[in-house]
Parts: sequence; C-alpha cells; structure tokens
Amino acid sequence: MKNVLDLTQRLKNQKNVRKAKGTSVSETAPVVDMTEKRQEILSQERRQVRRTILSEFIGAFVVLPEKGLVKVNMYDISEDGMAFDVDSDAGHFALNEEVAMRVYLNQQTYFPFVVTVQNLRKVGDEGVFRHGANFVKGSINDEALFHFVKFIETVSASLKSDRGDIMVSSIAR
Repeated sequence: MKNVLDLTQRLKNQKNVRKAKGTSVSETAPVVDMTEKRQEILSQERRQVRRTILSEFIGAFVVLPEKGLVKVNMYDISEDGMAFDVDSDAGHFALNEEVAMRVYLNQQTYFPFVVTVQNLRKVGDEGVFRHGANFVKGSINDEALFHFVKFIETVSASLKSDRGDIMVSSIAR
C-alpha cells in the first residue's frame, strides 16, 4: 500500500532517544494503531445493526406445550446456535432443556427448529432472561436453518441503519 506510513523506524529512533535522555516510556505519547481501533469500531457497529435486525425484523417464538407461542427476541445467531431473550415476566427455560422454536418470515409463514438451552442469565436492566442455545442437529429443518443463518451473516456484513435523513418531502416533475 502506498498510502500507509511505516512507523517502525521512527519508533526505534524514539526508543533510542529515550534511552539516551533517560526518559521513560510512560513520559512520551504512545503510538496507537488506528487500523485496529477502526476495525473494532466497525465490528461493533455491524454487531449492533445485526442485533437490531434480529430483534426487530425477524419474529421468533418458542412453543410452550399447552400454552402456545411466546414471543422472544433473537439476540445473536451463528451456525451452531443462538441467543434469545424472554421477558422476565414470562419466566425462563431450564439448562439442557430442548425448546421448539419458530422463525416467522411473515404473519403466517414460519419454519420450526429445535434448540437446547446451554446457558442462562438474567439481564436485569433489560428485564429479560437471556438464553444461549445450541441448534439440535439432525432435527427438523437443519438445512433451512443453515441457509437462514448464512443469509443473516452475509447480509449483516453490509447492513446500514436508516435514520430517515434522506427522505424526499415532495417530488416536482
């Protein structure tokens, strides 16, 4: 890359000057790798958008025998499993419990799958129980679930948030 500055020699020179002057490293300003910091910020922004799309766009429900469907918020998803939140008022599932779930693509169309709860914690400030769960392999809709997760991962790499700042108020012809 032509537009990248190599600071290696400058850092060596600064170190040698500090040694000669008897200056400690803590007395000089550190050189910060902005590339690493930028990647961290971008990664965090993508994760936030990804969680937003999971929690607000995709309808997810758990199936409670003899009670019906309870809405959950999908918090995170990967090819091995997912995290989902259940309102504290609704209670929580037990560790190692198998839970039948549904992801709704619209109000009437869904695909079912099964997860096993692996961890559980109360998130008091959000008023939810967060469940970490693994997908049960070899159960219903393995292939559809795999492709759904890949879709979410692929799309989330380029998602952007619309803050309504580019709205057209009227169009003149």
